[in-house]
Order: sequence, then structure tokens, then C-alpha cells
Amino acid sequence: MKRYIGVDLHRNSFMVCYINSETGEKEFRNYRLREIGKFIEGLNREDEVAVETTTNTRYFKKKIEEYVSRVVVINPFKFKVISESVKKTDKNDAETIAIFLSKGMLPEVRMKKEEIAKIESLANTRDKLVKLRSALKNKVHNILRMNGIETEREFLSSEIGLKKAMEYEVSDTEKIEIKVCIDEIRNLTKNIEEIEKTLIDKGKNLKGFDNITSIKGIGETSGTILLSVIGDIDNFKNRKQLDAYFGIVPRVSDSNESIRHGRITKQGSKIGRTTLVQCTLVAIKYSKYLRSYYTRMKVRKNSGKAIVATARKLLGIIFETLKNNWIFEDFSNFVIKTA
Repeated sequence: MKRYIGVDLHRNSFMVCYINSETGEKEFRNYRLREIGKFIEGLNREDEVAVETTTNTRYFKKKIEEYVSRVVVINPFKFKVISESVKKTDKNDAETIAIFLSKGMLPEVRMKKEEIAKIESLANTRDKLVKLRSALKNKVHNILRMNGIETEREFLSSEIGLKKAMEYEVSDTEKIEIKVCIDEIRNLTKNIEEIEKTLIDKGKNLKGFDNITSIKGIGETSGTILLSVIGDIDNFKNRKQLDAYFGIVPRVSDSNESIRHGRITKQGSKIGRTTLVQCTLVAIKYSKYLRSYYTRMKVRKNSGKAIVATARKLLGIIFETLKNNWIFEDFSNFVIKTA
């Protein structure tokens, strides 16, 4: 007997709605997450299960997938029925998921391989530490500025600058504040370097690492981050799908005879977009093709929109490079390395 099973998954519990495929009869049960074994005991090979993406969805899917015919992980960006529901209860959410599953109307999200997902998680941790370090540097700059001391933006990026910052004549209270900030900056820098070393070590084992890092402007760390965001390039049929996955395509409003293009959607990986733009800023210095495109776009639009448009061009190059297994011998002139 086949059933369609909708799961409303939380941090330590989950509500389940079972729909009998023959009778349409519904049954509801609530489990603690630690009771997942009990839930598995009631499953059969014909069952289909659907669950929304949360922090523990990968764990949940891994536990049950061998006991059912199919596990659907729902794309929350494309399935707004639950988030915008007027009747917001666990029971109603589980039922809604089960009903849409039975009708084959659930948008699925890609679940990356576990190792790639772990690398992406590590990259996100690095991103948080980098932002925290930047905030502390800004704090030190502000304290010095309040004392009439102007410093360059990169002043605190070296040990010499950090030491000099503590030598300026400021109040005792401000000295303590600067010292604490600088101690934390040093500690964060050490941890960021450790994470970057691990990212590179792990990245070198990823499929496509040699390909993506042969693109001038994409280093070992940024290449690893981009690969962890992309996952398996074969999951994308064309460049437009990859653009949409990065959230770097414009919103389109098509009504009657009017078509308007707005800002980029920003759906998808934020760290992926940030890394891509950072790589683009470097790549346009080396690639005549990208630099020329950026210059043309800058004349028509502002510099911000121009760099985003150029980043989309670079993402297209990344797509073709990974799809065709290219390794550039001379990226500036688009010369492919021959075996």
C-alpha cells in the first residue's frame, strides 16, 4: 500500500501526515526527533516522503531514504504555500506537503554530496569570521578617527599596522578597547588562515578544481568556495540555470505588453554571489574580453550594475569550463591547455 507522507520537520520533533494513495484517508502522528527509529519502523518501500529544507533535513533524509521509494526535499523559495499559509500549524503544514506530494506538485531542491556540503559549511564559517574581523577593524578605525587620527583602509591588515594602532595617544579607556579589538583581530586572522588551508586541501580533491583555478582571477580558496556552491555541474542543463541558482539574474515583470527587468533576485547562495563578484573584480584586470564588456556596461549603467553583469559573464565562463573540462594555459587569451 503506497502512501504519500508529508513531514513538518523541526529542531527536535516532526509532525507527519500520511495519505493513503488508494482511499485518500489521512492519518497524523507526532514524533520526537530521537524517535526517528519508531517512524522508520512504520515505513514501507512504496512510500514517498516529502520534507522542507531545514538544518537537520540532511540527517533526516539520510536516515530514511533506504526505507522508502523516494524522498523529496522541498525548495522553500519556490514553494510558498506553507510560509504564506493563513492557517499556520504543524498539522496543517504536514498535510499540505502530503497533498502536494500526491499531486506531484512539489519543487525539489538539490541535495549536494555530504563532503561538498561540509566544505560549503566551512566556507560560510570563514565568511562569518571575515565579516566579524572587518567589523572590529572598522571599530578601531573609528576610535582613531575620533581622536583626529586618519588611517588607510588596509592599515590594520598587517602586524606592523596592528602594533602601531596601539601606540597612538588616546584615552586609557580607548586603549583598552583598541587592545581587545586587536587581540580578537589577530585571533580571527589565525583561525581564518587555518580554515583557508583546510578549504584548499579539501578543494584540491574536488572535481573541477584544476579547471576553475585555471581561470585568472579565481584563486584556490575562491575556487573551492565556488565549487562547493555549484556542486555537480551536470545538475545544470544550461548557463541560465546556473545564473538562477546563484541568484544573479534580474527579476522580470511581464504583464500584458509591458516587460520590465528589475534588480537581481538574490535567491540562492549569498557567499557564492559575493565570491563570484570578488573574482570578477580581479578577472577584469587580466581578461580583455571581460574588461571590454565591463567598460561597455558601465557606460550604459552604473558601475555596480556593470560589475554584476560582468560577474554573470564570468559565471558563464565557469559553466563552460567545468562542462567541457577545460583547463586554461593562458586565460587572458582563452588558450586551452592541450594534453
